[in-house]
Amino acid sequence: MSPSSTNLQPWHFVIAHTREGKEKVAKSAHGFFEFNAKKITEASHIIVFASRLTADEPYMQHILEQEEKDGRFPTSELKQMMHGGRNAFADIHKYETKDLQHWMEKQVYLNIGNLLLGAAALSIDAVPMEGVDMKVLDSEFGLREKGFTAIAVVSLGYRLESDFNASTPKSRLPEEEIITLV
Repeated sequence: MSPSSTNLQPWHFVIAHTREGKEKVAKSAHGFFEFNAKKITEASHIIVFASRLTADEPYMQHILEQEEKDGRFPTSELKQMMHGGRNAFADIHKYETKDLQHWMEKQVYLNIGNLLLGAAALSIDAVPMEGVDMKVLDSEFGLREKGFTAIAVVSLGYRLESDFNASTPKSRLPEEEIITLV
């Protein structure tokens, strides 16, 4: 499992592995995003990554109860300290920086990064995409009604030999341009 700030875990995943499931996801690749349709329908698996819309007290209690069930708190003091700390961080993003949704989305992107790294370690190709209509995904999978919103899609599988990207070198900026050593 992926880490998240204060163990908030503000995510939900829709995993499409059947033809019908992939077709539902592919509905989001219409109009301007049509170039991504084949990346969805021809993949082995598609994961829709969704972020929570809120981090309210019932959800905070839900996390706390799961952590207690999993044995994370040797003392009741530690349990209360963890709960207070998590709420303090959430409150900073709710009331001070007013970027709670963005903060939770960043936690989901940590998860996406871990998926991409894990897939590469297993020699599974992965294509992360924001080039889909997130509102279609929200509607198709009832994400808003569940308290989430789609933020990205990742296709998993093995590239075709005919894929021009299979043999095209990657292009990245030079290390000295993007890294500062101190």
